[in-house]
Amino acid sequence: AFPWRMMLICAPLLCCLAGMMQGVYGAGSCQLMVKFIPGSVYQAGDVVIGGLFPVHLMAPQPETEFQSEKVNAFCEIFHQRAYRWLQAMIYAVDEINNNPDLLANFTLGYLAADTCLAESITLLTAMSIVTGQEAHLAKSECGSVCLFLFYILTVSYSNGHSYSSQVSYLASCGCLSDKRRYPLFFRTMPSDAAEARAMAVLLRLMGWAWVGLVSADDDFGRSGMQMLIEALRGTEVCVAYNEVIPKDYPKMRIQRIVKTIQKSTARVVVIFLKDMDALFEEVVHQNVTDKQWIANDPWVTYRAFSVPRYVSSLAGTIGFALRKADIPGLGAFLTRINPHSPNSDPFVKELWETLFGCSLSGGLGQTLCSGSELLTALGESLYADLSQLRVTYNVYKAVYAIAYTIKDMLACEPGKGPFLEGQSDMKQPFSLSQIAHYLPKVNFTTPLKEWMNFDENGDTPASYDIINWHVTVQGTAEFVTVGHFVPVSVCSSPCPPGTRKAVQKGSPVCCFDCLPCAKGEISNKTGSLECVRCPERFWSSSDHTVCVPLQLDFLSYGDTMGIILSIVSTVGAALTAATFATFLCYRHTPLVKWSTNTVNTIFMLLLSLKLCFLCALTFIGQPAAWSCKLRHTLFGISFVLCISCLLSRTMVVLVAFHSTLPGENLMRYVLICVLWLTLAPPRPTERDSMDKRGPKIILECAMGSVVAFSLVLGYIGLLACLCLLLAFMARKLPDNFNEAKLITFSMLIFCAVWVAFVPAYISSPGKYTVAVEIFAILASSYGLLLCIFAPKCYIILLRPEKNSKKHLMAR
Repeated sequence: AFPWRMMLICAPLLCCLAGMMQGVYGAGSCQLMVKFIPGSVYQAGDVVIGGLFPVHLMAPQPETEFQSEKVNAFCEIFHQRAYRWLQAMIYAVDEINNNPDLLANFTLGYLAADTCLAESITLLTAMSIVTGQEAHLAKSECGSVCLFLFYILTVSYSNGHSYSSQVSYLASCGCLSDKRRYPLFFRTMPSDAAEARAMAVLLRLMGWAWVGLVSADDDFGRSGMQMLIEALRGTEVCVAYNEVIPKDYPKMRIQRIVKTIQKSTARVVVIFLKDMDALFEEVVHQNVTDKQWIANDPWVTYRAFSVPRYVSSLAGTIGFALRKADIPGLGAFLTRINPHSPNSDPFVKELWETLFGCSLSGGLGQTLCSGSELLTALGESLYADLSQLRVTYNVYKAVYAIAYTIKDMLACEPGKGPFLEGQSDMKQPFSLSQIAHYLPKVNFTTPLKEWMNFDENGDTPASYDIINWHVTVQGTAEFVTVGHFVPVSVCSSPCPPGTRKAVQKGSPVCCFDCLPCAKGEISNKTGSLECVRCPERFWSSSDHTVCVPLQLDFLSYGDTMGIILSIVSTVGAALTAATFATFLCYRHTPLVKWSTNTVNTIFMLLLSLKLCFLCALTFIGQPAAWSCKLRHTLFGISFVLCISCLLSRTMVVLVAFHSTLPGENLMRYVLICVLWLTLAPPRPTERDSMDKRGPKIILECAMGSVVAFSLVLGYIGLLACLCLLLAFMARKLPDNFNEAKLITFSMLIFCAVWVAFVPAYISSPGKYTVAVEIFAILASSYGLLLCIFAPKCYIILLRPEKNSKKHLMAR
């Protein structure tokens, strides 16, 4: 959250000087320089871990005249977060020393120094640690353990500075992954390459295809932006502009860049910077409020920008931050310090005065600190803030990586690994190749249950929190974790469920294609080699991950079509019943008397029509043995009775009052039905069918005997044709006396419906076959009801003056 700059010279120099040291210093002479390095914290141990931290952000100005040595020069601007990182290193060392299962009978020490965020002090401190001396320091005696202690410290176990180190907790430049240039460099900070890939994935997933890029003119900015552009190559994301901010942050140049951002039609701006103050000051000044900012790790959780002054421009910012951790016990450890404690380090006094705004020395015009103030009662402070433990966790992991490396070295058997014969005592010095043998292979789980190792480039697995800036009711920004991102490096991504692996010809086994499972097959595990066929009466789901029962297809009362046909059938039966009641109520009127004649065929016709409407209901629902027999029997009887009644009435017209009951025709049909139900009755059956949604089981009623069904339809058709012919012959008789014309119209509709029924029935799939049959039944029934009885009901109910013997006998 402050201006980090990269210094890449330190790590190679450490390796070089350490290599020279191996032949320079003997076992009997080395220097304990901790008290000579200003701003350092030291604790002895079998192996001492060195750490460089920017506890201050501004170094004193150097003496440029070279005439005298500058004295009483102190670093300025105390950095509470960096001091928390230093304390996290100490806490991790203490935690490891108190764990007998990790390094039994072995003690770690530490040497932590302040670099003041200056290259010169960083290099001087590093060289002091490496060489064990300064120009005017006297030597002190120590044994071979001391020599080995500093050898290990400087070669591999320096828990390095944020600029560069052997095990770095903050250096993120992708260039440091080059093992040819930095063979002994390792880090717990993810490479910028991983964050660039994460940004590219975010842009693609959000559909942001027109973006602007802003980066710094340094290794971090140039490398990060180059990797982002490379990750976006070949995608649908296009770059509107690519602005670079010079190192000295010139005001005119920043004003021009912000104007470019404001005028561009690109609503999304990707930032690869570590020092954002100058840019965002100008953004606020020019009132840029309509941009979606994509933040990189250094500033996405920087609380200085969460105040209302910036929120109007930065609200909604989304970006990637190191995974947040909750280190148990660290909070109590941070608040244990006291300026009056004999074990307090040189930084406690300045921390105390910064936190409580007082002076321990009681300077002029300053409030005197008592030293008994409570850190726990202070409230929020950058030092004790545990809500964003990200870099702090990197330091914690770096110390544990060193500890597990030492554990692996202690477990080495004589003559095994990189050690020479008989060389396995930690008190003996080791070569760079021996150190390099163990650190890259370290593999462990942290106390927070996170697995950690270094890859071939010395990098740890990258893992990010996706942070979104939400505006609070107070007008400040709240950093909300809305997701996580863990990049992977594989030739082919694991095949998801529903697919199987297919090896690419001529490629390694880790390169493969993912082919979807065939129809009727599934795979329910990631990375399946084969798909499994579903058992009988089951089929694969749409994503081919589970077998689901085959769909049973039949016309049910719950289907929309079933509901509509049921309503139409019920309405037809109700209209028929109402007509029956009307004729029964007006049975003594002339019209009804002429219609019923002497044998009451009109009531038999209405009864048969009601059965026609009701028999349609037996075709709806899941087929069963009784319903299959009932539906066709009731269908045939009702229509034979209906047509027979019409045929009888037509004969009445032709022979003038001579009529017969339709019982003879009905008995012939009943005989056919009895033979059909006895010899080969209809029965429920199942058959498989395939449509665009997959296979299904169609439940239907098989005819049993096609001949019998043909005879039934043929017999009904014969009666209908005969009735139509006779009615057509009698159509010119006096209108007021006979109903031949009405019967002719009704039979024309009946015959037309059933002629059209045959091709529609044959070509309809599944339950639509039954629907076509029901439609034919209802259409022909409504045709008979309306053509024959609607005119009569009209006269009976609405034109009673025509319901008289005089009117009927007028012609």
